[in-house]
Amino acid sequence: MNKTAIVFAGQGAQKVGMCADLYEKFESVQIIFDALDPKVKKIIFEGPQDALNLTINAQPALFAADLACAAALKEYSIEADGAAGFSLGEIPALVYCGILDFNQGLDFINFRANAMQKCAEKNKGGMAAVIGLEAEAVVSVCEEVDGAFPANFNCGNQTVVAFSENAYDALVQAVSSRKGKLLKLAVSGAFHCPLMDEAAEEIKHFLRKKNFITATKPIFSNVTAQTYGDPAELLSRHVNNPVKWHETIENMIHAGFGTFIEAGPGKTLAGLIKKINPDVKVFNISDLKSLESLGESYA
Repeated sequence: MNKTAIVFAGQGAQKVGMCADLYEKFESVQIIFDALDPKVKKIIFEGPQDALNLTINAQPALFAADLACAAALKEYSIEADGAAGFSLGEIPALVYCGILDFNQGLDFINFRANAMQKCAEKNKGGMAAVIGLEAEAVVSVCEEVDGAFPANFNCGNQTVVAFSENAYDALVQAVSSRKGKLLKLAVSGAFHCPLMDEAAEEIKHFLRKKNFITATKPIFSNVTAQTYGDPAELLSRHVNNPVKWHETIENMIHAGFGTFIEAGPGKTLAGLIKKINPDVKVFNISDLKSLESLGESYA
């Protein structure tokens, strides 16, 4: 297990001011953020947080932040052998691995964000992490509660559920009866479940005639937990199918990845990976301090 993987943070990790010090220091980071809609760029660095949390803003913002962290790593001559991204993070991973160029990725993320925002406004709901229950128990809860769906299989005892607005109270009750807890996530919709079917159809149509580049390094899919297949098919299914994160990380470790670097705000993925397998090396890069610390580890 001597290969290094970069894993890109997903929606919910966004915070006002993310990557600000990297933006000040590196021209490569400035180029990424300056390509965004000026309104989105302003929200990233100045807020408010509520505006940043909206899907239509959060997705391009995190796309840029994730790739900015990867660009900062390159400034320190740190480059991974492969990649994965959590939920939205799969899009910057596709750019990192060469399947999309930057402009294609930005174009797609803006379309995806708009499609998912519209769908979320029509089919109101949210997402919550279920703490303290094994995945099988969470699946059972969702079978019991109409309008609840397992959305992210994060690690053994943490699964995220997507739910329709009317299902939340019943979901709380069903989880509590099994001695579990719910933690609502900072997202503005119920993603990775059938409530996103209309967005999936829009994305499928958008990608129908797009050309993709052959990957320069392996990227693992949320949908299959395997290395990437047909990008148009996988990206269409991505928004209304669960994220198989636990299985993805196990497959990456089996493929020889022993070091994981989380790129993007927060340390959520680093924490999950350590829970999945405490023997691998895990780092995160979200700002200048964490970048310098990582650089010292690689020196």
